[in-house]
Formats: sequence, C-alpha cells, structure tokens
Amino acid sequence: MQDDHRLARAQVLYEQAVFGGDAGALPIAERDLDAVEADLALARGRVLHARFLAERGTEDRHELALFERAAELYRRLADVRGEGEALFWIGTFHQVVHGDSELARPFFDQSYARAAQAGDKLTLSYAARHIGFALSDAGQGDAAREKLEESVRLRREIGFAPGVAAGLLALAELAHRDGRRDEARALLEEADAVAVASSAHGIRRWITEARAALDPPP
Repeated sequence: MQDDHRLARAQVLYEQAVFGGDAGALPIAERDLDAVEADLALARGRVLHARFLAERGTEDRHELALFERAAELYRRLADVRGEGEALFWIGTFHQVVHGDSELARPFFDQSYARAAQAGDKLTLSYAARHIGFALSDAGQGDAAREKLEESVRLRREIGFAPGVAAGLLALAELAHRDGRRDEARALLEEADAVAVASSAHGIRRWITEARAALDPPP
C-alpha cells in the first residue's frame, strides 16, 4: 500500500538524518507523513459519516475536524485531487449532518473545480450530485435536475454502478416532487435494476421507501 511505503520511507529518512547527518532528509519525511495523515484523516472522517448515516442523528464532533485537517494537509501538499475530495466531505457534513445546503454549497463548488482540474470523475460525480441537492433545496428544480443527470452520466462513464442506482433514485425523487409521477416510476424501475445487478442492497432499501412514498398502499 502507498501509505505503508511512505511510512517505511519516513523511517529510512529519519535514520539518514540522525545517523547519517543528512538534515535534508527531514522535509521529505515530513511530506510523506503529511500525506499519510491526510489519507488517514479522510478515511476516519468517512467512517464517522457512515456511522452517522447508520445511526441517523448521532453526530460525532470529530467528523468535521478530520475533513478539515485532510483538506489543509492536501492543500499544503499541492494534492489537488485529495483536496477536492476533502472539500466535498466538508460540504457533505454541513449539508447532511447539519442540514445546511447554503453553507455547504461553496465547498461543493470548490470540490467540483478541484476534481475537474485533477480529472477525478468520481469526486466530480459526488460534487455534482450534492450541488444538485443544494439547488433543489433552493427551489431551482431544473438546474438541480441538470446536475443530478451530470452525476449519473459521470458514474456511468467510470462504471460506478451502485452510484448510478443512487443517482437514478435522486432523479426519481426530484421527479416525484415536481409531479412527474410516471417519470419517477420509470426511474425507480431502472434504479432498482441497476441496484440488483450491482448488489447495492442499501440503495434498494431506499428505492423501496421511495416507491412506497410515490404509491402508498391504500
């Protein structure tokens, strides 16, 4: 693994500095450790966010700090791709955990720009999706639909099938809110087929809930 390599190299560089008298090895070691710390902070933050989703409402005060630390370190390292991903998660914290799309939007916009610069279509798809949610919250239905469709298109391009299912579900929910019920049903049907094919069981549960909301039992 890349982080394991960086840790091992940091140990070697430490020995070069201490035993070999090569102080120039220290900045390289520090950069390696910053990269490891950034990756770890981002990973820990994502796990805390997954726990929040699973437990629905149990916020961990460390989540935002981890994402912010990751963004700071990636910025220091000039890692555009990593910074774009961390910025996305900062925005997601504000939007999903605190329900504040207005505060989240600038982070999504920055994430989108960094991901586009780095050619990171996965993060680009996430940023586009959540920009779509922010636009929907702001009452801009047509613009929201465009961003959600962009997200699905990007996910199809990279073969991220569970993400495609989630994206189709979001489009179905938007269609339902806009009164386009037949379109919503068709999108849910497609979303379910993609979810089944990709074993996205969590997405299927959301699809089942959306179907019940669209066509409640008598």
